[in-house]
Amino acid sequence: MNEKRAILIGLCILVLSGCASLPNFDRKSREVALVPSDPEIYKLRPMPRVGAGATVVPVDATSVEDFDTTTLSERNAAASVPVASAEQKLGITIASLGSPTETGFWAKTPLVTQNAKGHLVDPATGKSVQVDLIPIDGPKTAGSRVSLAAMRLLGVSLTGLPELEVWIDG
Repeated sequence: MNEKRAILIGLCILVLSGCASLPNFDRKSREVALVPSDPEIYKLRPMPRVGAGATVVPVDATSVEDFDTTTLSERNAAASVPVASAEQKLGITIASLGSPTETGFWAKTPLVTQNAKGHLVDPATGKSVQVDLIPIDGPKTAGSRVSLAAMRLLGVSLTGLPELEVWIDG
């Protein structure tokens, strides 16, 4: 019986001694640090899809201007929405800011079933912006995610949930 007890105690000591070598273990507070110690981990950004023509967001981007990589000519082109006779209003959606690392002018919305060209209108100001409409799963009443560049051009709050009209070009 003493032999089994000695083996059990030896195993416990072996297992517990391994706990002291855990990374980010602070022996004084006996808590594991929740923040990674390597600051490089925060510099990771999603890579653009091959052939998407997307501009890469700088690794050190910290401000809205850093994340919005659209040029003045791109903003001017997106702001001039042509009046088309075949355009159709799809509905009104509650918009939220999409991923700021995805560049360009786009809206991911359940109001379309396939990729299409269209535009968004802020009914409060009348401002509009041309966007690529990208389908997402969900009921038609679900909200939409809109690119940083499009929301800035519309002049809506980046942290708010503005109501926007969604139009598809014919």
